[in-house]
Amino acid sequence: MASEWLSPPTRSELIENLVSGVDRYNPSNVGILEDYLYHQIRSEEYDCLANLAILKLYQFNPDLYNPDVVINILIKALTASPLPDFNLCVSLLDDRTTASQLDEPDPLPTILPILKGLHSLLFRCRFPSFWEVYQSAELELLRDNYTVEVAGFEDAVRAVAIRAVRATFTRISSERLGSYLNLSGPALTAYVQKLGWSIDASTSVVSVPPNPDNQIEATVVQESVKLPQLTKVIAHSMTKV
Repeated sequence: MASEWLSPPTRSELIENLVSGVDRYNPSNVGILEDYLYHQIRSEEYDCLANLAILKLYQFNPDLYNPDVVINILIKALTASPLPDFNLCVSLLDDRTTASQLDEPDPLPTILPILKGLHSLLFRCRFPSFWEVYQSAELELLRDNYTVEVAGFEDAVRAVAIRAVRATFTRISSERLGSYLNLSGPALTAYVQKLGWSIDASTSVVSVPPNPDNQIEATVVQESVKLPQLTKVIAHSMTKV
């Protein structure tokens, strides 16, 4: 997982050279990295380090700042939870005023608190609350102008929930799982079958296959103390009396 985070298999040689080479902070390359971001959005790929490079270039060159690019980077990082990608991206956002350089009002001050709230819900595994907030009328702007453009966004959120379920449950009711995934009925059944999990038709309980995270194994710790060592301990304790 760490190697894929550092160098995703979908990253081209050109982007690899930009991200890892001396041109990482060359402002003339920002257009290439921005195009790569939009490729990620269309193709359901993700490259955190390349996106962080864009934010770093914006830090060094405020005139390059593009709020829509920043928002799209944050949306992609949102579904990397529980990895720290979202917070890494937020840490590179400048406090300086950039709105004066834009032809239109900067949407980031409005969108950023919303994305932070969504990230908090995902990170704390409050998936039903996430879907409730995400589908609310207050977030219509986010859905209609941003996440609608991100291919597979809702499935990426579901993947976050599935990672948490895999690590926590061996069995879970279909109703509860459906609330985590914002799915029900045939759509939920199809999703579970796609995962290779099974649903008990009589109890509506979903069985989660065993994995290292959801299996509790007893651990026996044995310590071997040799007689000479025990003698020294006893002798030392006697000198304290």
